[in-house]
Amino acid sequence: MPRKVSKVAIVGGGPMGSGIATTLILSHYPVILKEINEKFLNAGIGRIKENLQSRVRKGKMTKDNYDKTLSLLTGVLDYEKFKSVDLAIETVVENVKLKQQIFAELEQHCPSHCILATNTSTIDLDLIGEKTNSQDRIVGTHFFAPAHIMPLLEIVRTPRASLQAVVTMLDVGKKIKKTPIVVGNCTGFAVNRMFFPYTQAALLLVDHGMDVDKIDQACIEFGMPIGPFRMTDLVGFDVALATGMQYLENFPERVYKSMLIPLMTEDKRTGEASQKGFYKYEGKRKASPDPEITSYVEESRRISGATPDPELLKIDNSAIAEMVFFPVINEACRVLGEGIAFKASDLDIASIFGMGFPPYRGGIMHWADSIGARRICTMLSEWEMEYGQFFKPCSHLLERAAEGLPLSASATKTMNNQAKGKLLGSC
Repeated sequence: MPRKVSKVAIVGGGPMGSGIATTLILSHYPVILKEINEKFLNAGIGRIKENLQSRVRKGKMTKDNYDKTLSLLTGVLDYEKFKSVDLAIETVVENVKLKQQIFAELEQHCPSHCILATNTSTIDLDLIGEKTNSQDRIVGTHFFAPAHIMPLLEIVRTPRASLQAVVTMLDVGKKIKKTPIVVGNCTGFAVNRMFFPYTQAALLLVDHGMDVDKIDQACIEFGMPIGPFRMTDLVGFDVALATGMQYLENFPERVYKSMLIPLMTEDKRTGEASQKGFYKYEGKRKASPDPEITSYVEESRRISGATPDPELLKIDNSAIAEMVFFPVINEACRVLGEGIAFKASDLDIASIFGMGFPPYRGGIMHWADSIGARRICTMLSEWEMEYGQFFKPCSHLLERAAEGLPLSASATKTMNNQAKGKLLGSC
């Protein structure tokens, strides 16, 4: 049975923390929002007010309801009020030492039954909680930006997390009108990990001669709301670099090491927030191509030793989309094979609700099965020969291709086929 959650604390009032706070108070949860100083606290409360005022302007909320909802929010600069909370969610920047410090403080100031949650999008939960003695109540609650709008909630369970903590978070997720999925613990968890190759593949294509805008347009034509480069501008280069370092440390053999983002960051091109990234921004977030990125692309190619491939430039938008998304399928297969996700349908839901994968394609694994494991495996192997091990098919994908099984086939079905094969082989 889930434990009743009557009050929630949030550490960090940035865009994610304020978005999560908005979601909670809209579902009638009293929220304590903590920041490190008055300036940051006022900024966080201001974001929450703007989120609610937007609903008023759109006719989704009355002024009376606005006042009642906002009254559920309390801003603080210390942990004094945390002694009465049932759930605490940390939402600070992706810095391991800072998160470890905050979790040690939460353990000290929250009641012993309080669930300690982190909104990290990539960092292993065992690392975040290693300085505490509360591993049984530490879970991941990975919301997707903007948190008060995006419907997916990725609940991350470590081997030491209690079942009650997970069930309680599932209950909270449903009460705040999210679609929750439970996944295992690893760098990037399920959703961000399977979609990390989305931008990686795009960077590889640029190093080999393709235009940034052409790749984004191909992905939009495929059905994505925005392409990988527009998405990177939106989340910010600081997040992209921090995430990239986590993957590089944990999966070095399959990270494409492009220097394009670091080079632009050195010149303070950091995405939409700085009005310059892969695109330039003027007015109301309007993105337009920026010829200035050509020099950065040329320098990135020089450092990586990559040269434009004339044959690559001849492929159509459909083929570009495959080169971007087949590596995503490959990583999704690893996520399934390692048991990080428990069934392919969870990845379908996650890809649509968390990453904007076109719903009419049925989700990433459903779409993969419509193509077939053999063709995906064949194309990845060809690209591996041409462009390197970034495209190398994983064992889970190779097995499904060899056996003629759908990628969504359960592990049990695969094991049964393997046992049958051994039996036939012995006859």
